[in-house]
Amino acid sequence: MNADWSDVEGRARLHAALADPARLRIVDVLSLGDASPSELAEILTAPSNLVAHHLGVLEREGIVSRKKSEADRRRNYVQLVPGALDHITPRDQRAVARVVFVCTRNSARSHLAAALWRRASAVPVTSAGTHPADQIHPLALEVARRHRLDLPRVAPQHVEGVLSAGDLVISVCDSAHEELTTPIDIHWSVPDPVAAGDAEAFDEALADLTRRVTTLAPRLTPTH
Repeated sequence: MNADWSDVEGRARLHAALADPARLRIVDVLSLGDASPSELAEILTAPSNLVAHHLGVLEREGIVSRKKSEADRRRNYVQLVPGALDHITPRDQRAVARVVFVCTRNSARSHLAAALWRRASAVPVTSAGTHPADQIHPLALEVARRHRLDLPRVAPQHVEGVLSAGDLVISVCDSAHEELTTPIDIHWSVPDPVAAGDAEAFDEALADLTRRVTTLAPRLTPTH
């Protein structure tokens, strides 16, 4: 048998990096969405210097990466590196009444996420914004059309008029995540394609959302 020793050694390093309850908890949290170091410290009820140590271990092994917030450039969000833990991320399921995707203008990312969700899951879905625009962005409609996504031409709506008990709230932009005072279950730090204003940025946002929806959808089931 021709064993791939480099692969075995690589997997051993990954397991060693996760051989700590705090680091494994960080990975569990990030498997659903992104979080700032301070948010992780709150979840772990651990001091910031200890969380920084654990994040350093995970970063060295290529398990997590950081990006600056588009809203507050002093703030960073930590996220799992795509594919780094394909075979060992948790597969538990949770029953929810509805998924609500939230961004600032409810004109692009949140609508695209909802369209992808409708295709991937039986859990009901809607979207909203903290400062709704007048209409869905034309390039969001265009990227949905090119990828054969069902994206109805509905008016953007304010999050305060949408949320109800039992919703699982997912913020898909940094500004909405940092502004909302209502509880947010999951955060996805997806760059704003409207700021770039070109089709390529919308394609990249859709690809990012597709990966995240594909990961989360099998882990949620509708309530009965």
